[in-house]
Amino acid sequence: MKRPTTGRSRHSGGPNVGRPGFAWALPATIFFALFAIVPLIGVAVMSFTSWSGLGSPEFNGLDNWNKLLGDKVMMQSLWLSALLTLLGVVIQTPLSILLGVWAAGQQKNRAVLSAIYFIPLLLSSAAVSVLWRALLDPNFGIPGQLAGIFGGDGNLLGSQAGAIAVLTFVGAWQFTPLHTLLYQGAARSVPPVLYQAAEIDGAGTMRKFFSITLPQLRNTIVTSGILMVVGGLTTFDTVLILTKGGPGTDTTITPYYMYRKAFQSFDFGVGSAIALVLVVIATAISLIMVRATGYDKMNSAQEGI
Repeated sequence: MKRPTTGRSRHSGGPNVGRPGFAWALPATIFFALFAIVPLIGVAVMSFTSWSGLGSPEFNGLDNWNKLLGDKVMMQSLWLSALLTLLGVVIQTPLSILLGVWAAGQQKNRAVLSAIYFIPLLLSSAAVSVLWRALLDPNFGIPGQLAGIFGGDGNLLGSQAGAIAVLTFVGAWQFTPLHTLLYQGAARSVPPVLYQAAEIDGAGTMRKFFSITLPQLRNTIVTSGILMVVGGLTTFDTVLILTKGGPGTDTTITPYYMYRKAFQSFDFGVGSAIALVLVVIATAISLIMVRATGYDKMNSAQEGI
């Protein structure tokens, strides 16, 4: 008679059964180390040197950092980066949630309209910036043709308020579809039984949205928010093409100022210091958001818990 097995079968489940080993992550780890960690270390080292791009870098201690502390344009660029990031989050988040929840429904022609709306997501930031620079040209663009609406000379990029408004609008036009796609997928994963139970209790559309849908999107809101913050802090090509940091330095955000220092003034030491400041700020904000929202303790298969 065969003796019954008392041990756990290797196919019986358990938290680690079927989990890939470290070898599966090794290629990605090596790639990340070579193209992210090693360059970051190089930038950190270069921030303590003086180098114009020719010859060998010369160690200069904290000179680059002292320059940044007394640089008014640097302080202004940090404020402008924070402002554009905040405007992006405030505007794109509610739009993305509403559009994502709508796109997850069963409305007529929903698929066609969603496909058209997602077109900006397929374009590069450079292409989008060139497109809107042509459309907003004060002589031949929309403002020139509708001078009665836009007023003045139609140069929306000629003032700080107008330039910031344009940068915010263009960023929202391009990246809201990305976050809409995230919310669309998350809204479709909400268990229908929750809505059925709410309907039995007499809940209307608004009540179901605020009491069921929105709480269930908690994980996605945090993820989308982190992407918006990091993307906003590292925006570069849009400013380069649309405003070139102007008028004056009114839209000189931190990434663009880094570009000016490193590739126009050929002061790679200061440029590296600015890049390091950006990395530290973006990483710190991301970690704070993760910790403050409890995102790191959530189960990715259970939205909103």
